[in-house]
Amino acid sequence: MTESFDQISREDIAARLSGSPEARAALIREGAEAGVAEAQAVLGQMLLDTGDAAAGFGWFEKAARQGHLMALNMLGRCYDLGWGVAIDKARAADCFRIAADRGLDWAMYNYGTALALGEGLTEDKAAALGWFEKAAAMGNAKAINHVGSFHEDGWVVPRDVKKAAAFYARAAEGGDFRGAFNHARMLIAAGDRAAARRWLARSAETATPAFVGKAKAWLAANGVAELADAMKEPTA
Repeated sequence: MTESFDQISREDIAARLSGSPEARAALIREGAEAGVAEAQAVLGQMLLDTGDAAAGFGWFEKAARQGHLMALNMLGRCYDLGWGVAIDKARAADCFRIAADRGLDWAMYNYGTALALGEGLTEDKAAALGWFEKAAAMGNAKAINHVGSFHEDGWVVPRDVKKAAAFYARAAEGGDFRGAFNHARMLIAAGDRAAARRWLARSAETATPAFVGKAKAWLAANGVAELADAMKEPTA
C-alpha cells in the first residue's frame, strides 16, 4: 500500500483533491492507510465530523504516535469530551501539555483552559494565563479572548477593563464568536449600540445555539433586549 501511494504523481493528487468529495475522501483514506500522518489526522477529523467518533479517535491516535501535533491535540479533545473513548480529563491534559510544549497554539489554548478550570490537573490560573498569552502571541483568537477575560475579571493580573476591551476587540477581529460578543458588551457599555449590533450579528454567525441563547439572556438581563434580534439562530 505504501509503495503504490508513494507512486501517485503530484498531478494525480492535485486532480483528485480538486475532484468530487468522494475522490478527495478516497485519497485521504489511501494516504492514511499508507501511514501518512497528515492524512491520518484529516481522516480522523472527517470521521469525527460525520459521527464516527470511535474511528476518528483511532486515526488521531495513529497520527499522534507519529508526532502529529494537531492529532495529539485532537486526541486530547476526545479524552476531554468523550468522543469515541471514555472521558479521561487527566489524559486529555497530558495530550494538551505535550502538544503545547511542542509549540501548537491550539494545544496551548486547551491546556490553558484545563489549568484554569482544574480539569485533570491542579487548578493554576497563573500558569493558565501564561499559556493563553503564548497562544495569543501566535494569533489564536480564542486565547486572545481569554486573556481579555483575565483582565476584565482581575484573575492573576489587576482588573483593567480598558485592556480587556482591547483584547476582546482583537479576538473579535480574529473571528472568535465569544470575543465578538464580549467586544459587543464593551461597545454597549461605551454607548455605541450600532457597532455592538454589528458585532452581535458577527458572533451569531459561528456561535453555538447554546451560546446564542445565553447571549440573548445576558442582553435581556442588562436592559438591551432590543439588540437580541441581531443574534439570529445559526443555521445547521
